Formats: sequence, C-alpha cells, structure tokens
Amino acid sequence: MTAPDPIGEPRPTAASVFAGDRNGGIDALRGIAILLVILNHIGIRIPLAKTALADVLPARFLRDLNYNGYEAVFVFFVISGFLITCRAIERWGNLRAIPLRDFYVRRGARILPCLLALVVVLALLHAAGVANFVIDRPVQSLPGAVSAALGLYLNWYEGVTGYLPGNWDILWSLSIEEAFYLGFPLLCLLCAGTRWFVAILVALVLSMPFTHAAAAGNEIWQEKAYLPGMAAIAVGVLAALLARAHQPSQRAAFALRCVGWIGILAVLFAGRWIWQALLDGYLLVLTGAAACLVLGMHWNTSAARGLFPGSTWLRSCGRLSYEIYLTHMFCVFAVVGLARATATDAARGWIWYAPAIAACWLLGWIVARTFSIPVERSLRRLFGRTDPAPPAAAAVADV
Repeated sequence: MTAPDPIGEPRPTAASVFAGDRNGGIDALRGIAILLVILNHIGIRIPLAKTALADVLPARFLRDLNYNGYEAVFVFFVISGFLITCRAIERWGNLRAIPLRDFYVRRGARILPCLLALVVVLALLHAAGVANFVIDRPVQSLPGAVSAALGLYLNWYEGVTGYLPGNWDILWSLSIEEAFYLGFPLLCLLCAGTRWFVAILVALVLSMPFTHAAAAGNEIWQEKAYLPGMAAIAVGVLAALLARAHQPSQRAAFALRCVGWIGILAVLFAGRWIWQALLDGYLLVLTGAAACLVLGMHWNTSAARGLFPGSTWLRSCGRLSYEIYLTHMFCVFAVVGLARATATDAARGWIWYAPAIAACWLLGWIVARTFSIPVERSLRRLFGRTDPAPPAAAAVADV
C-alpha cells in the first residue's frame, strides 16, 4: 500500500519510482524534442516565416518553431543521462556495481547496428553521386567522414573541416553522447557513492557556460564541442541520483513540472532575451528546466498516461527517437525535393511539413521494427549474460 497524497493520488514508493516501465511523459518529451529537430531541418530549406502562415501567426513564433533544433538536442542529452543512470541503478543496485562488459554490450547493441547501417547507406549514396549526400569539400573525404562517425569524433571533424552533408552532420551529437558513456561506468566504478562523484558531475555542469564560450572562435565547434554536451548529460545523471534519493509529494512533483515547462517554453520562445541576459548561461537554464521536467514526470504516479490526453503519437515518436533521428534527413530531402520538383511557391511551403513529419515517423517505425529491435535482441542474447532482451512494446527504454 502507498500513503495517499494530499491531492488525492498515491505517493510513489521507492520501488515504483525505479520500476522498469516506460514513463509516458518522458517519452512524449522526447517526442517533442525529435519533432523540433525535424522542424529545424525542414525549416532551413522551407522556412515557415516565408509561407502564408506568417499572415496569421507571428513571424517570430514561426522562426522559433524552425530554429530550436540545437536546444532540442540538449534536452535529449539530459533525458539520456537521466534514463541510463536510472536503468543502471535499477539493474545493478548501485552505480559502483556496473559490470563494464554488460554496460558496453547494452550500449553497443542499441547504438551500433543503426549507426553502421546508416554509414554504409551514406557511403553508397556518396559513391553514387546522389545530390545532398555527396561529400564535396576539398578538405573532406569519405574515409575521413566514416572514420569520424565510427570513431566518435565527427563533431571535431566538422569543427576542423566544415559542415558535412545533412545526414552525416546529425551524427555530431552521437559522438558526444557515446564518448560520455565510454567513460561513465569507469567513473562510477572509481568514485560512485562518494562525495567526489557528485562533485565531479556538478563541476562539469557548472563548466557548461565557460566551455561553450571558450569555443566562440569557431562557430561549428562551439555548437558541437564535447564538454558542453557532456555537461548536459551530467545534468541528467544528477537528476537521476536525486530521483533515487527523494520521494516528494505529488504536489511537489506537479510544481516541478510547471517550473520545467515554464523554463523550456521560455528558452524556446524567448531565448533571445535569456541569451542577452545570461549569454552562455542560457544553456544552464535550458538543461535545468529539462531536468525539472523530467524529474516531475518521473515522480508523477500517472505518468504512464503521458503529457496530456491524445499524446499517444508523441510518445510513439519518443520511443522511436533514435531511429527517427538517424533517418529523418532522408525524408526531409525527399519531401523538399518533391516540393521543388512540383514548383510549390514559397507561400504554400507549409503544406509539406505534415507529410515530411509523417514520413519521418513511418521510416523510423519501419527501421525499428524490421532492423534495430530484432538486431538489438540478437546481440544482447549473443553477448549478454543474464539480462533478457526488452520486449518489443517497451524496447530500448535505455534510450
């Protein structure tokens, strides 16, 4: 039994807080984040502010819808740090008990199949000379891009040589995230459970504005440098440790969700003013708000219902976020090409957004069901020890 909460919902127990079930609210937040990424990549090519929607909606609002993809990736970083830390504690009891082999097998089984398949497809498209997929900068090459993508330094490669074609470019965030998780279990084994562990994470988080500002001389590197992205993941790790240590009332969880939403919406739609006031501290506002929102959803006993009635599709996007992220540029290029081939005028460009978004979801679903989930299961059975593969309905809750 659980003690009733003052607002009428049962208070979660420690066991229920760290249960393995998917959290619908967090999945929906990931769905919103991947939607912002898609809107960004469509908007670069078909800006909403130049369509007829600008006659009925503020142009500033339309530009904000189109140009918050970078912020969405930092929200992904926070969610990733939170979920992987929660799952590690759930499986192995505490972070110092993480078995390196099992941790790396899980991450590899989740990440590598889609990554390797994508690199092979992109290499073939480059070799075939397909528009939008050819690496044509003099200082870049296919071997260089492949090496950077698989070596987890594509962000650095772009910082030195310039932007790669769109479907290569998205791998910058994967370089940061997976580089973090190569070192994360080692840090846990060395000092998790000690004051040094939290101190290191806090120091990394607080360094975010400074490491972001330090890269200001190179626009690409400033956007894609390792340390600011890793600091955002560390925010998620700290949030998971807090979730483990505390069981707040549902009223407090609701308040935290409100604070998180206010912060996220402020960054998305009033970010220019926050930037003017805080400069690179803007990223602390963004990641702090994301952490508040994730914690509030995690502590919400009705979170399985998602953010709001009708958010089922967003939750589906969240569950498929990795597959959608890696493949969405194929759909974006196809739909934009179709728009240009049919000579769609700029004012009617908005009509292509819904088909593009639907195509991105469908391709992600196909890849997940026919490739990434079956292959992940097989790899975990082949290389894992005792942990069973996740069921299809709740696959890859690890992110």
